Amino acid sequence: MPSQANCALPAGFQLDRYRIERQLSLGGFSIVYLAYDTDGTPVAIKEYLPNSLALRKTGEIEPQVPNDNLPAFRYGMKCFFEEGRALARLLHPNVVRVLNFFRANNTVYMVMQFERGRTLHDYIQRHRGQVSERFIRNVFIRMLNGLREVHAHKLLHLDIKPSNIYLRADGNPVLLDFGAARQTLAQEQPMLKPMYTPGFASPEHYANRERLGPWSDIYSVGASIHACIAGSAPPRSDERVKKDMLTPLGDIYSGKYSLQLLDLVDWCLQLDPLQRPQSVYTLQKELGQTPPAAAPAPTSTNRLGSFLSKLRSSVGKG
Repeated sequence: MPSQANCALPAGFQLDRYRIERQLSLGGFSIVYLAYDTDGTPVAIKEYLPNSLALRKTGEIEPQVPNDNLPAFRYGMKCFFEEGRALARLLHPNVVRVLNFFRANNTVYMVMQFERGRTLHDYIQRHRGQVSERFIRNVFIRMLNGLREVHAHKLLHLDIKPSNIYLRADGNPVLLDFGAARQTLAQEQPMLKPMYTPGFASPEHYANRERLGPWSDIYSVGASIHACIAGSAPPRSDERVKKDMLTPLGDIYSGKYSLQLLDLVDWCLQLDPLQRPQSVYTLQKELGQTPPAAAPAPTSTNRLGSFLSKLRSSVGKG
């Protein structure tokens, strides 16, 4: 079935003990709504509805799934449900809080705490070219606290990007919209197009998905910091594997950001998973360092090589 746009549930629709207020976002895998529970508390509800497998027309409540797509749809629903169960065990201020998950209308819903603020993507668009290093370090050090908790529970996010990093009104970031179920569905059902965000997805998102690990999320973190600095994601990693056209950030932004930060981003964006930071702790430790005083910049190749050698030495000592 070709992909199509699915219609959202109507405003005012009563879903379990939640009343739908309006649609917040529509993606290829799900629809997210703003809703209110019986106490009047706002929540965000994500509805499992992959548009490559199911179709819901205007006025309908249950999705229509062709018989040929039923096995994949049901498997994806199971993955989505299990992901909700796993996320509900996470209690961390920098990870979206899952409050409830349930089956209804022949699909599955995940109820999350509603956050007020804006996405990092929106912030980047509004401050294009003016995102400070201090802001970047503060946001990502705290976001990585949440990602460490995710990895500690043997989970992966697999869809880290600026639009999935939400900045609360107080500036504290929270990780949204995990993509683990989408990745599992794509991996187990080869007839489906893999679901990832070009530019932010690691090479192993595209191929050799058995190599996915914490380092895959770290690639996406590096790409997200790249977007803060350059205003856009780096080139797609599947294209970089064929011919790497990524210019080291230090060659472009060395006068505006510390070389330590720029080289750290380039380290995260290594195509070989083994050449990236292997843990969030390692990345967080480097982000927390005070950048060294400005010095004449060596060539990008020598600089990154020296940087990686120094880090391998420090990791070995630790």
